[in-house]
Amino acid sequence: MTDDATRSPVILYRHPKSGHCHRVELMLSLLGLPYRTVDLDMAAGAHKAPDYLAISPLGQVPAIEDDGVTLSDSNAILVYLAARHGAASAWQGRNPVEAAEIQRWLSIAAGEIASGPCAARLVTLFDADLDHDAAVARSHALLSVMEAHLRGRDWLAADRVTLADIAGYSYVAHAPEGGVGLGAYPAIRAWLARVEALEGFVGMARSPALA
Repeated sequence: MTDDATRSPVILYRHPKSGHCHRVELMLSLLGLPYRTVDLDMAAGAHKAPDYLAISPLGQVPAIEDDGVTLSDSNAILVYLAARHGAASAWQGRNPVEAAEIQRWLSIAAGEIASGPCAARLVTLFDADLDHDAAVARSHALLSVMEAHLRGRDWLAADRVTLADIAGYSYVAHAPEGGVGLGAYPAIRAWLARVEALEGFVGMARSPALA
């Protein structure tokens, strides 16, 4: 963690119901970093305004400003925060195997999680023009793999919480909002509870489950 106790808060540009944004807020909170949130009115096009595009060129959330550094993409932000403000090896891997496993789960967060639980939730909460049935099917295919992987282990990539768990948590925890129930996945539910028991955990606002 940074040793500068007088540093300015990190500014997190977000949508409060975005899991991509939540994973960054969760990391900031776990690291004990001071931060403030700026909620963008995306329906009004705030994410396409020129001043925001200067921070996030693709017009996506989340993005951060941190002591002169601007950065977008949730997984990139996680890596940055761990390297600059955390014990980087603990979060990113203490050996090549751990580092590779963590990277694999970051890729899953950007791939299967995004096209599964995230996409299903986009349909039910935001009326996104996506194939909901296909997203639900992809979700359960992924959750079945995660369930088998988590049997007999506490965390996704190592013997402790890492960036893999932070990147994976938000959309899996909120999968029921997209019509993807978690009742058949006890190992996943236990893993979610372990994340939620971490000191500094902060949750994302929940919408009524639509499962």
